[in-house]
Amino acid sequence: GMVVQDPASLRVVQMACQVARSELPVLITGPNGAGKEGIAAIVHANGQQARGPLVTVNCGALPAELIEAELFGAEAGAYTGANKAREGKFEAADGGTLFLDEIGDLPLAGQMKLLRVLETGRFSRLGANRERQVQVRVVSATNADLPAMIRDGHFRQDLYYRLNTLELALPPLAERPGDILPLARHFLGQDHRLSEAAARALRQHPWPGNVRELRNVIARASLLASTAQIELADLNLPRATLAPAASGSDEPCREQ
Repeated sequence: GMVVQDPASLRVVQMACQVARSELPVLITGPNGAGKEGIAAIVHANGQQARGPLVTVNCGALPAELIEAELFGAEAGAYTGANKAREGKFEAADGGTLFLDEIGDLPLAGQMKLLRVLETGRFSRLGANRERQVQVRVVSATNADLPAMIRDGHFRQDLYYRLNTLELALPPLAERPGDILPLARHFLGQDHRLSEAAARALRQHPWPGNVRELRNVIARASLLASTAQIELADLNLPRATLAPAASGSDEPCREQ
């Protein structure tokens, strides 16, 4: 379901399909908003766990004190407010894939427990003595420099080696310019089209927010445009992006 045309992103997609055949953990690296979750979905859909669930956890969006309960579950009374037992994401993903986004934000205590699950497939809920067994393919993603975090003592080296047995590095959108217009047209749908000046500005913009920024720009332009054609002014991009440039061929998009 990803829209890709640039050779750099096509290489990552092809590699994702290849590594999906293994049951080894996969680490997806790349900047925020580049599309790492889409690559994780490709790994899941082409793997042996495709018939099982794909469960996503954003480790950066949870308070540190709740991450372990979120991943491994908790028994009633294990922490303040735990009035009843709850299932963790590992149990929910049994037979499928668990996607751990922003793995660099996982606290050290959670890292140690995650390492044990990767090694044995077993874990305990918070506040429980009984161990549980699961069959889960772990795919993780990060925009952080994990080797630097290891040097600073914020990330376990043994966990890093476990997670990046297979690594997929997704470049930022600015380094795969062939994806910009196909993605923009995909976000536009059938009701709008880009003017030549708008298409040129999209190609020239550096996209620090990557695909997420592009999607937001197109959504806003589609809402505010007075006609079916998206003009340069509708994009509301910084003036530096709107500098005149030699017009190039407007390549058709291809979806894969």
